[in-house]
Amino acid sequence: MLPGVCQQPFCLFLPFSIYTIANTAMASSGQLHVDFELKSPAEKVWGTIRDSTTIFPQALSHDYKSIQVLEGDGKAPGSVRLINYAEGSPIVKVSKERIESVDEAEKKYVYGIIDGDLLKYYKTFIGKIIVVPKGESSLVKWSCEFEKASEEIPDPSVIKEFAVKNFKEIDDYLHGKA
Repeated sequence: MLPGVCQQPFCLFLPFSIYTIANTAMASSGQLHVDFELKSPAEKVWGTIRDSTTIFPQALSHDYKSIQVLEGDGKAPGSVRLINYAEGSPIVKVSKERIESVDEAEKKYVYGIIDGDLLKYYKTFIGKIIVVPKGESSLVKWSCEFEKASEEIPDPSVIKEFAVKNFKEIDDYLHGKA
């Protein structure tokens, strides 16, 4: 049996593309994207992302109680981190994420949520962060792909807003250190 291919007898009369489109339309998945500029240079922002296990609980203690490395070194693909959020986090208090990929040259970080509160609302959640140099500042591109646990669940806009808020606060933190 092939995934995405109808195995019912009536499907022999449907073109493959029609079945695929109908099957995809019923899925409650989507993507969100946001691009925003930071005053800090891309190298500093990227370094903060790479050291977020330590820096986020220090710089953003109102949002992050702790980040623990459970597997790996906390930076390499395959590493698993347990994130305990503080009162500033909107709907999530605990999440476990796996680092899916890291591209140092492109300053790209991809992570997947594998356990925790977020999975009550979304069957899958994959986040991606890209930091682009922009002169003395940087452009951060944050996006996510998700599949809702049910149709009633809204898109994770609150998570997107939380990410933007965190990066703007990290930007202020980096400028305060300078």
